[in-house]
Amino acid sequence: MTRIDVTIRGAGAFGLGCAWACAKRGAKVRVIDPFGVAAGSSGGVVGALAPHVPENWNAKKQFQLESLLMAADWWAEIETKSQLSAGYGRLGRIQPLADDKAVALARGREVTAADLWGDHATWRVVDDGGAFAPVSPTGLFVHDTLSARMHPRKACLALAEAIRRAGGEIVTDAPEEGAVIHATGTPGLEEMSTQAGRKIGVGVKGQAALLAHDAGAVPQVFAGGVHVVPHADGTVAIGSTSERDYDDPTSTDAQLDAVIAAARAAVPALADAPVIQRWAGVRPRSRSRAPMLGNWPERPGHFIANGGFKIGFGMTPKVSEVMADLVLNGQDAIPDDFRAEALFP
Repeated sequence: MTRIDVTIRGAGAFGLGCAWACAKRGAKVRVIDPFGVAAGSSGGVVGALAPHVPENWNAKKQFQLESLLMAADWWAEIETKSQLSAGYGRLGRIQPLADDKAVALARGREVTAADLWGDHATWRVVDDGGAFAPVSPTGLFVHDTLSARMHPRKACLALAEAIRRAGGEIVTDAPEEGAVIHATGTPGLEEMSTQAGRKIGVGVKGQAALLAHDAGAVPQVFAGGVHVVPHADGTVAIGSTSERDYDDPTSTDAQLDAVIAAARAAVPALADAPVIQRWAGVRPRSRSRAPMLGNWPERPGHFIANGGFKIGFGMTPKVSEVMADLVLNGQDAIPDDFRAEALFP
């Protein structure tokens, strides 16, 4: 029987990404998830890979920048290996500017973006929002060229197939062998909270929708407080809510109706687009609000990759490679702000 080098618990973005990063380096991997691939929050519909604003720079923003910049090649390799589309496209993002104060702030960020992003991407104030432009009271927009789109569920399916073609296993139940990476989302945060005797993180519910509208290869939009993401398959995703208190983690309600209404008001092209899917799920938010990576305290040989709240897919390429470095080579390049052990007493 072939020995398993790395067991990954959780078949969402972080778990599958870590498995792929380990497998392509020659490790024999096994992914275990009792509910299957993308059964949790990684099976959503939005897929907005958008950067933080280029100011007040910190380790989290730098890590995210590096991950967004490596994403095109990383996902292209997965698509080639799996022969499946992940829905990735770095097409940028358009945001309307509401008033003169917003315009002045955005112009200031043009300067900081040039300094922080270098020649990798731009953040600029423009007067043409393109064919899918949202309503702008000033007639001006921010256009950044760093944002990308991703179809979350399709991306997970592509990752899963790439892992299988690299010799990995994806199963609903099996023994843990070798090093163990825990990428179990909200249930994992609950397990860690029990061990730590305090809240390590919480689950935050999000509701989103998918509309039938083929916008073409255009930038995504952030307007009216919602993300509007045109996908390559002729749909547009809209989301999402952020709910700390909820009874049913997978139900949708009037809060999603309000999100859809806000998107229609912001983007006139969506006025008559029919809703073809309503989605809800619970996303893991760590106590620090940053991803939790690294060793699991008091559990030798066990590691944590969790807390990808809202930015999980954008962070997945670099999170996966950093975790593979740590688990396979003992090379620790995790930023201090992300260290899982720092959240344990």
